[in-house]
Amino acid sequence: MILFVSGRTDIPAFYAEWFMKRVRAGFVDVRNPYYGQQVTRYKLTPDLVDCLVFCTKNPAPMLPCLEELQSFGFGLYFFVTITPYGKDIEPNVPEKSRVIESTLELSRALGKERVCWRYDPIFIDQTYSVSAHIREFRKMAESLRGATDRCIISFVDLYEKTKKNFPQVEEVSLKDQQFLAQALSGVGRETGIRIETCAEKADLSAFGVEAGACVSKNVIERAAGFTLVTPLPRQNLRQHCGCIATHDIGAYNSCPHLCRYCYANYDAALVRKNFARHNPESSFLLGGALPDDDVHEAKQVSFRDRQLGLW
Repeated sequence: MILFVSGRTDIPAFYAEWFMKRVRAGFVDVRNPYYGQQVTRYKLTPDLVDCLVFCTKNPAPMLPCLEELQSFGFGLYFFVTITPYGKDIEPNVPEKSRVIESTLELSRALGKERVCWRYDPIFIDQTYSVSAHIREFRKMAESLRGATDRCIISFVDLYEKTKKNFPQVEEVSLKDQQFLAQALSGVGRETGIRIETCAEKADLSAFGVEAGACVSKNVIERAAGFTLVTPLPRQNLRQHCGCIATHDIGAYNSCPHLCRYCYANYDAALVRKNFARHNPESSFLLGGALPDDDVHEAKQVSFRDRQLGLW
């Protein structure tokens, strides 16, 4: 199985200490975000977890943990989101130069095949115009040259939480999507970074950007260093998503980055309340066990193909 760390919150940036304690303990408890009494316990052992997939806007807190993580034998893959937005949009994300430097260090430690740059979500307004996106993307791509060979782009989705926290944001027109795809793919060719989309409705292949999958069989095989079985279960959370199935150990409304476009936070007050409940010693990301919890062991199966090949 593939463990996602995490799409619901930024565990590497804010909860790295807790995560490492869970790896050492060998399990983690995850409360169902919709049915709070239901708790799933995942074993954190490499015979069951083929790859740990991290998603973060700040990998720096995880850098001291990499050697220990590798010693456990997990496959490791990092998505690092780096955008052109300032504190008006991403108030608590570190300066982009620091994030880029951390990403370069991450790549030096793990190899570029285990690091993917995410440039998303893309939205357009007077400050962050089409030309501004192209200019800033080029600067970032030049800085990340050689540190990754893959970049996932996406355009803003107007989830209810996004519309609540960022009412001014608008969908990007198909014309602007096509123009940006052509421009960004050109930069990608110059810098050796393949540009892909994931879970996007528009077909941008004619403009140099193929529909990919953030977490694909090939990506995990490169990251883990072994072959996976076929067929693999698919992720069914979003339309047009081509990813293989992952299991998320995060919690909604717990990311202090407080990005205005975020689909995982409802409001800042709830995030602050939840963050105060975090205990690095707990098996839960937020809070602890409750008397009425219904705890069950996850059905975990390794996807590793253990058959001997011809060669």
